[in-house]
Amino acid sequence: MSPALAGAAPGQPVPLKVLHVAAEVFPLVKTGGLADVVAALPPALIAAGADVRLLVPGLPQMAQAIEQPRRVLDLGAQFGAGRVSLMLGRMPDTGVPVYFIDAPYLYRRGGGPYQDTRGQEWGDNLQRFALLGWVAAHLSAGELDPDWAPDVMHAHDWHAGMSCAYVAGHPPTQAASVYTVHNLAYQGLFPTADFPWLGLSSRFMSPAGLEFHGQVSFMKAGLKFADRVTTVSPGYAREIATLEHGFGLDGVIRGRGADVHGIINGIDESLWNPLTDPGIAQRFDAETVSSGKAACKRALQQEFGLDTKAAGPLCGVVSRLTSQKGLDLVLAALPALLQRGGQLVLQGNGDPSLEAAFRMAQQAHAGHVGVKLVYDEDLAHRVMAGADLVLVPSRFEPCGLTQMYAQRYGALPVVRRVGGLADTVVDATPETLAADQATGFMFDAASGHALEGAIHRACDVLVEPVTWQQMRRRAMACSFSWEGPAQQYLSLYREAIAARAAQPRGVPEG
Repeated sequence: MSPALAGAAPGQPVPLKVLHVAAEVFPLVKTGGLADVVAALPPALIAAGADVRLLVPGLPQMAQAIEQPRRVLDLGAQFGAGRVSLMLGRMPDTGVPVYFIDAPYLYRRGGGPYQDTRGQEWGDNLQRFALLGWVAAHLSAGELDPDWAPDVMHAHDWHAGMSCAYVAGHPPTQAASVYTVHNLAYQGLFPTADFPWLGLSSRFMSPAGLEFHGQVSFMKAGLKFADRVTTVSPGYAREIATLEHGFGLDGVIRGRGADVHGIINGIDESLWNPLTDPGIAQRFDAETVSSGKAACKRALQQEFGLDTKAAGPLCGVVSRLTSQKGLDLVLAALPALLQRGGQLVLQGNGDPSLEAAFRMAQQAHAGHVGVKLVYDEDLAHRVMAGADLVLVPSRFEPCGLTQMYAQRYGALPVVRRVGGLADTVVDATPETLAADQATGFMFDAASGHALEGAIHRACDVLVEPVTWQQMRRRAMACSFSWEGPAQQYLSLYREAIAARAAQPRGVPEG
């Protein structure tokens, strides 16, 4: 029996030991919200009494920033790398213990974690992230660090999905596995000819295992073999079991039934706090939101070269520029926003065609549209502090953090009714306004016309100062801390441990 279930002496509870496995962690490597989750959830679990460690690949930014590194074990040649070592140090700022895999041949390179400087996927990504999963599984089996082994291995997104298959391929491993889908659209697909690199039984290369339409799927490895599967919001958990949002894996997800859970992400409320934020023009809370946001709005307009006397709302967008995020809908709705005297500031980068379209919009509407095609965490804070509205028109959104950050800063989100957006924003209807519950504006269809309608509703509320102030204060009063989600995860971990003990997963048949 796992120590986490065995109990302890009276007054001395045994801490649940949890290993988080991920390719990103803020502030070391970040391409999206995954990094924020991996940075914030472990400290919340530690605060709740768990013993938590991270495992990450030794990307240059990781290896250089992790503090007090020491060698745990030399693993020799693995997955095409001639030298692989397991290191242990601490995260800067939080001090969370973090293992990193020192494999220079696979990880020490320029570009991003998944792509080169031209935006092309690294040709050896299968080896790079199979190694991550392989090390996670061997740590979970108690084989690599004689001083520590987890009760639960928690793998994040496709990059870590193979860890669940490796654990399943070694039934004596007692650690339970939990797999979180942060975005089902990115699945880690590789040619079947590369399957031998994985070192698994051929029985894993079947429809009951990793095979997915003639390819190897790391995402499917997590979905099939984890003891429990989570997504980052209850709404997204329901959506990915449907044909529309399942990206071909909806049948696998439906097959897991009650093993799939939706737990909404939290945010770091100490980091995203307008009362203490050192980077905004004027700090404020719910009582001083009017004057504080007015000062921040003027500063943001000046930073983006916009007219400071515009009568309508200043709308902010902080996003990767992709089709998923619905930024084409913003372009379609832009004329209607400008007709209402509104303005737009956009921060983000991505799809070259979207970047070009927003550059053209800025040129065509100088003084009313401002664009910075960069990712800048500090600028994101200034946008939240200065914007009246924040647009999040995603076609699908597993959880979304932007709408939570916006509400903390009294910027009312305009969101599509999908996934975590629908779980974290209360639409302004006559009923919710009367009950002082509304925190934003929702629309349904993935169309510019539907977004226009939500913007028009927001503009109508803007000219009613009492209602506008009421919505701002209600939004700022929302709590999105990690305390609640951490407790939900601890409960799920214990459930996964019990399931693992009762019926360990093994190698698929056929």
